[in-house]
Amino acid sequence: MAKLPGGELATRPLHFIWICDCSGSMSVDGKIQSLNNAIRESIPHMQKVADENPNAEVLVRAIKFSSGAQWHITQPTPVRDFKWSDLSADGVTDLGHALKMTAEQLKIPPMSDRALPPVLVLISDGQPTDDYASGLKELMDLPWGRKSVRISIAIGSDADKDVLQKFIGHPEIKPLEANNPESLVKYIKWVSTAVLKSASAPASQAKDAQNGSTNVPIPQAPAQDPAGSGDVW
Repeated sequence: MAKLPGGELATRPLHFIWICDCSGSMSVDGKIQSLNNAIRESIPHMQKVADENPNAEVLVRAIKFSSGAQWHITQPTPVRDFKWSDLSADGVTDLGHALKMTAEQLKIPPMSDRALPPVLVLISDGQPTDDYASGLKELMDLPWGRKSVRISIAIGSDADKDVLQKFIGHPEIKPLEANNPESLVKYIKWVSTAVLKSASAPASQAKDAQNGSTNVPIPQAPAQDPAGSGDVW
């Protein structure tokens, strides 16, 4: 890539936010522990991707939602310093609250107008118990909400895939369906590596996000597991 006048591209922040369902149903069949394990296993892979692209400063944090929502990891943490602390599961599924909290962080400020498109990863095993539509509207009314890369992972067959599809907001990108711990690890790793790499690539930096699109090509997702193959959830 040709260097810009004045030298190398300056480092640009890339915010990566896990949005995790911690409702009571996540305590069944080891789902919440599988999620904790999958995210923890993904961290070295995220760090490697970030190391390979010094022009992006990958900043990671997490929201948990059940009865209400709160930041699980509050500060945008450089991925080299990122550590995961385990989630526990209890309560209902207040997704709308979590999306409103996400939207607050995608306003300018605290977001920078020179950031890269943020990556938002929604993981859920159930159906929203609050007004998720108003939370999603708040998110999508923001320029950085619209430009964000939105991926969703359904844990088990009871997850509301229609809601997860609306969160993605793109007809060609479907929710990933994790029906066992192995597939959850596979999808979490894919988001943490292939999607993160695409979002942080120089191509997405070179194209300014002025045309209302993310300019981030989403890589091919891993194949879904065949129905019944080791399903736990």
